[in-house]
Amino acid sequence: MPLPVVAIVGRPNVGKSSLFNALAGERISIVDPMPGVTRDRVSAIVEWRDRYLELVDTGGWGIVDRDDLTEDVQRQIRFAIDRADLVLFVVDAREGLNPLDAETARQLTRHHEKTILVANKVDEPKLEPQAAEFLRLGFGEPLLVSATNNAGQSDLKDAVLSALEHRAGEAPPSPVMKIALVGRRNVGKSTFINALAQEERVIVSEIPGTTRDSVDVVIEKDGRSLVVIDTAGVRKVGKMVDPVEYYGYTRATRSIERADVVLFLIDATSPVGQVDKKLGGLIVDAHKPVILVINKWDLARDRVDVETYRDYLDKTLPALNFAPVAFTTARDARNTASVIDLAAVLHKQSHSRVATARLNEILHAAMQERAPRAKRGTRAPKFLYATQIAVAPPTFVLFVDRPALVTPAFQRFVLNRLRENLPTEEVPLRLIFRARTRKPAAQR
Repeated sequence: MPLPVVAIVGRPNVGKSSLFNALAGERISIVDPMPGVTRDRVSAIVEWRDRYLELVDTGGWGIVDRDDLTEDVQRQIRFAIDRADLVLFVVDAREGLNPLDAETARQLTRHHEKTILVANKVDEPKLEPQAAEFLRLGFGEPLLVSATNNAGQSDLKDAVLSALEHRAGEAPPSPVMKIALVGRRNVGKSTFINALAQEERVIVSEIPGTTRDSVDVVIEKDGRSLVVIDTAGVRKVGKMVDPVEYYGYTRATRSIERADVVLFLIDATSPVGQVDKKLGGLIVDAHKPVILVINKWDLARDRVDVETYRDYLDKTLPALNFAPVAFTTARDARNTASVIDLAAVLHKQSHSRVATARLNEILHAAMQERAPRAKRGTRAPKFLYATQIAVAPPTFVLFVDRPALVTPAFQRFVLNRLRENLPTEEVPLRLIFRARTRKPAAQR
């Protein structure tokens, strides 16, 4: 049975995202004084008193969006309300009743039976009597809370669980894989997400910077649950115009760390630029399996063929030359599903283990092919043996008498030989060169 869904709804700047983060127990939605920061539906699975539900943050009803996305934001709010089992209608006790509160109430009229009125920002006792004016909205007496100091949140959780008493809210199955979509602005990440979800899950616009939060979207494929993470488009840090853009950037980089596999979207119609190279470096440093997804291929395939473009990627993103390449047109959902199948292959590769005997057989053959060279004035390092100590990424410890003498060129040679001979040819590997510790003579 699907989890019960609780949507947080209200006009701009009543503290919806702050309340969402407080109830979820972590900072998920971006919180900023600038109105209209939240645009998409941001969701999280939460556990309260051994019961589970999906909590959904929404944009502000009635926001005049500076990028002319007001109707898109309000359509996402309507989606959230229609899908919800319960709506938390949030108002601001500090500012009092506002005409937009009344407009939001009108939108919720036909959902009256599943709506709880919540007066936020009740940070001090003198504000409590003022909340009585919200009775005029027609949703009964509001529950008084403060998202910033946790006041009233226990009572709110009690009310939510009581209202959802008919829903079991059992623990959901863990997703088999988390996939993060990253890329610079306007490469088509949100269009790609919607193609996978087969619904308008996030806002798509030609305006750069439409997506601000990182949005987790759960999809079902072949009977298995996956989480696909849409992220804010990245541009040069020096060109970021406000803190919200920077918050989106930091959440995008954090999504790389959360992911099992990264889909690195690149616009086929534009040259690979410094932002792409920066993102590529972040993915390499995180040792994450990655697919180079060349989107908008329908607009480029008449000018360049697949092999020529692959060669171009090898030259411009050499650190990712192990990564598979996929050519997609997200607008038409062309090849998007097959990318998820490929991600599953990489996920399996990244969890591969190799027997110690086989690992040392490969390394012995590599040493026979090319023995390590000595640095000037020193002798060559001597390799002893190797073992695998971890997966995701596959991590190998190579014991050497003098690790400091192993040159970067020889490290790359060993890495390439392992990649060629192990079932991990398309995922990053991590090598650790370590000196073998010798036991004291008394313990031998």
